[in-house]
Amino acid sequence: MTTRCAVLGDPVEHSLSPVLHRAAYDALDLPDWSYDAVRVPGGTLAGFLDGLDETWRGLSLTMPLKRELLALAGDRGWECHPRVHAAGGANTLVRDGGAWRADNTDLPGAAAAVRERYDAVPARVLVVGGGATAASVGLALCDLGATRVELLVRSVERAEETLATIRRHDAAPEVLAVESATRVSPADVLVSTVPADAQDPALIDRSGAALLFEALYDPWPTPLAAAAQRAGLAVVSGLDLLVHQAVLQVAQMTGSSVPVAVLRDAGERALLERAGRARS
Repeated sequence: MTTRCAVLGDPVEHSLSPVLHRAAYDALDLPDWSYDAVRVPGGTLAGFLDGLDETWRGLSLTMPLKRELLALAGDRGWECHPRVHAAGGANTLVRDGGAWRADNTDLPGAAAAVRERYDAVPARVLVVGGGATAASVGLALCDLGATRVELLVRSVERAEETLATIRRHDAAPEVLAVESATRVSPADVLVSTVPADAQDPALIDRSGAALLFEALYDPWPTPLAAAAQRAGLAVVSGLDLLVHQAVLQVAQMTGSSVPVAVLRDAGERALLERAGRARS
């Protein structure tokens, strides 16, 4: 009997998660495991889960379902890792016996991705964007020692949930938001969670950061990543985040560990193939 897993979201067709998880199953010699991308629009998660049979083992969730899953888990009394509530959302759902268990692997995945490229304390952080990814990466950097987190957002009012989420971190960081790039403060780490066409490469120089955390992986390089590379900054990519959090998901879903390099190599090959198709 096939053991089924999938990534859920809307849109989800672009996701690299199937490539990464299938590479893990190959490395772990799990021929009877499958992993697909399934479009699940916001507001329909409960109905989708109710239709799953016992062959389903694990789910990865992307936008717009992370916060929806948190609310659903609370309503149904499912076990949640403490970081799910800390982050205000979940990206992982694993069936444990007859019940589902929720987690957020974005937080430890982001921290591991930063530590792979940067060994200093990221005391001052500037985050561009105010959504769920901004909250997760901001919290991960607080875990690594951040004491000040500033969000550059279009609307401070719309970012209030993310601001409140980061403020609740046990380290009690200073958290604030600005709506103009001319008002940002110096930072050790610059985090971008916005689309490529909304990026301002001048932030690389304006922030004075030593590390760029770019949450995107396609297209690559983004304007910010290209500017960071020209300036000689260390760069954490969206692929780095994706592979580190996926390694943690694979471990929870299968009970076995797989090296980060296995998933990264698979992801890099897939992105090169995409780029080749786009040029042809």
